[in-house]
Amino acid sequence: MSSLTRSPYLVFAVSFLVMWLAARIGLFFRKKRNLEADAYPDFDLVVAATLTLLGLIIGFSFSMAITRYDQRKNCEEAEANAIATEYVRADLLPATNAASVRGLLKEYLHQRILFYKTRDAHELQQINTYTAQLQSDMWFNVRSPSGTQPTPILALAVSGMNDVLNSQGYTQAAWWNRIPTAAWALMTAVAICCNLLVGYASRRVKQQGVRILVLPLVLSIAFSAIADIDSPRQGVILVSPQNLESLAQSLQGR
Repeated sequence: MSSLTRSPYLVFAVSFLVMWLAARIGLFFRKKRNLEADAYPDFDLVVAATLTLLGLIIGFSFSMAITRYDQRKNCEEAEANAIATEYVRADLLPATNAASVRGLLKEYLHQRILFYKTRDAHELQQINTYTAQLQSDMWFNVRSPSGTQPTPILALAVSGMNDVLNSQGYTQAAWWNRIPTAAWALMTAVAICCNLLVGYASRRVKQQGVRILVLPLVLSIAFSAIADIDSPRQGVILVSPQNLESLAQSLQGR
């Protein structure tokens, strides 16, 4: 299910089909066996309670997705701040190392922007490989002078580079942090039960078509919206590297 939820459009199509089929199945059993008149109040209570439970689960899932989205935005801001700080602290290094670190930081910044924008898995793998190489080169240029002549001033440059490397790790962890599969399974199971009950609860022929269409449509829209917010690289709602791009523009010509 984790691979399915990576595409909001696929979530919409699959969830609508499954929910609509569940409602049709409920309607089928309704035609096969009808409820007695005195059982309607109890059955309506069960339907209302199940729909309420589904609403709560969807609300909690929305909250989980938005929290993860905000976390990814905060990590992007932290990365930009860490790179900008280390670019300034590069002045504390010897001239040769300082120039090398600045050049590497600019290229590293470009790769971080591509990380946020790319949607291609192969390109992402290349970006991650090159980013790891740049991190090794930057750390070498910062560590070398501090190892031969350790001073508190050089320690500031080392600390700033450590923040740059850590911020990238925090970002990667945030992009891996998705809504658990168990939460998706629970929400889907309750939604299917609701559609079965709603289909079975259709009493008037004229209302049957509307009931078994509206609820699956609304639920599929909600599911796709949750998947969109929770997917870093698919859909419409994405984290824009605006802080990193603003930093890249400010470093042009420096």
